[in-house]
Amino acid sequence: MLAAGAAVGAPLPQGEGRQVAVFVALCDNEHQGIAPVPPAIGRGDDLRGNLYWGCDEALPRVVRRAAGWQAPRVVEAYDDQHPEVLQAVVSTRKDKSATLTIFAYRGECLPACLRDFEAALVSGRYALVAYLGHNGLMDTELPEPAENAERAADAMVLCCMSREYFEPRLHRLRSRPMLMTQQYMYPAGAVMLAAIETWLRAPGDVGAIRKAAGQAYAANQRISLRAAVGVFADLLK
Repeated sequence: MLAAGAAVGAPLPQGEGRQVAVFVALCDNEHQGIAPVPPAIGRGDDLRGNLYWGCDEALPRVVRRAAGWQAPRVVEAYDDQHPEVLQAVVSTRKDKSATLTIFAYRGECLPACLRDFEAALVSGRYALVAYLGHNGLMDTELPEPAENAERAADAMVLCCMSREYFEPRLHRLRSRPMLMTQQYMYPAGAVMLAAIETWLRAPGDVGAIRKAAGQAYAANQRISLRAAVGVFADLLK
């Protein structure tokens, strides 16, 4: 099993600017308590076809198309020592203001992904750390994280009902939630990237981040902006 924080400490290409990490647990029909998706996109060890990694709306694909980011670098140095991490994708902003690292975890290793997400928050390496995937806390009980004495990185959690399940854990870690959900939802890559880019422009402005996420979700799901914004928790309350 991958030790907490192992992916955080693994060698990666060094980028410039503020460091942002996104931990992605691949969609997995067999090992996750999800409403089943078509088999072609629900195999938790298939990077090419997976709903959260290989599809057009997955975050790595969205970053590759984004105008403000350099062409991503693919890192596959984890296969021997850390089999839970299938791949990492690294992209730096064209203005060198930030570098984004996206980790792909096997779907069956979702608990390890969550543990490493929390370890990254307190590692001191990142300014912002996010999780994207199925809400594994609905299915699995993880040990309470140790209370952290220092302020941790900012956090975003893009999965169903994330505020209810993740907010108490983030408070113990002294991490500021920047984006959380209050409804069931699909964690589209465009939503995550819009939230990250807004955070880069306006760190701490949870209202602006929520609005940007809502706009991206409205476009992705073809629903009204009001309905889309309502998916995301109002962190000012």
